[in-house]
Amino acid sequence: MTLAVSATTAWQSERNRLLGIAYRMLGDFGHAEDVVSEVAIEAVRQERNTASGHVDSWPAWLTTVCVRRSIDRVRQLAAVREDYTGPWLPEPVDNAQLPEETVANRELLSLTLLHLAEQLAPEARAALVLHRAFGMPAPEIAAILDKTPAAVRQMISRAERRLDIDPNAPAPRAKDRAVLEKLVQAIEQGEIGTVVAMLHRDAVLWADGGGKVKSAMNPLFGSARIARFFAGILGKAVVFDPVEPVRAWVIGINGGAALVLRHHGRSDVLEVDAGPDGSIRGLRQLSNPDKLTRLSQLT
Repeated sequence: MTLAVSATTAWQSERNRLLGIAYRMLGDFGHAEDVVSEVAIEAVRQERNTASGHVDSWPAWLTTVCVRRSIDRVRQLAAVREDYTGPWLPEPVDNAQLPEETVANRELLSLTLLHLAEQLAPEARAALVLHRAFGMPAPEIAAILDKTPAAVRQMISRAERRLDIDPNAPAPRAKDRAVLEKLVQAIEQGEIGTVVAMLHRDAVLWADGGGKVKSAMNPLFGSARIARFFAGILGKAVVFDPVEPVRAWVIGINGGAALVLRHHGRSDVLEVDAGPDGSIRGLRQLSNPDKLTRLSQLT
């Protein structure tokens, strides 16, 4: 005879997986933790209110509640993010703070894809996360979203095209650190020419200062404008300041790597999106100090 698993035991066993779902849905680790805690409360309530105290499959039940609560939270946050000062970017998380199984599968975990996923409707985002990051088939996702399998397959296909994801590609490996290391060296030595040469001519930089620190209020398009951004940092004598020169180093975030740029008494975190040829196609700069609290290597 198999003993029934309690709601609390099931939730504890599934917590890291649920956190991985919620974070990919929300791009905010704090909100993801809140959602997963709410799932725990609802699971206990479900157990108490069920006459037999039995749920056929706690993992399936917990996943369904987590996804639906995440969808509700996405809709709630949409209005808040519309009023955000400047571009909104996801909150980065130190690799050491992420559950091991979350880091092991980086699918849809990078800041780049978390940011791009903001373009998707909440249910489409949920379908893509469950399929790409957790390998769930369309019929299972359909039951969670109360859709037909055909509708789910269509949502996934459209989302992959929107985010330019190859549906047949394996989960991405950690970024090659060579591009970041080269960028670090160029920044610390004040070699603007090297930085410019690394940028694709159509590169884009998004900067999230949240109104807390000086930052670009709109995306910067093109290598020339991005070069002027770096020149503004490196050209204000900070590089030559023996007291506090510009410093740069690589840290581990979101299962991959990013660059810390320390200047003018503040830290910026930049995730670099490099193309197959090694040129930098996109940069996402996190400067809002409220979003850097989960990083331990900023000084």
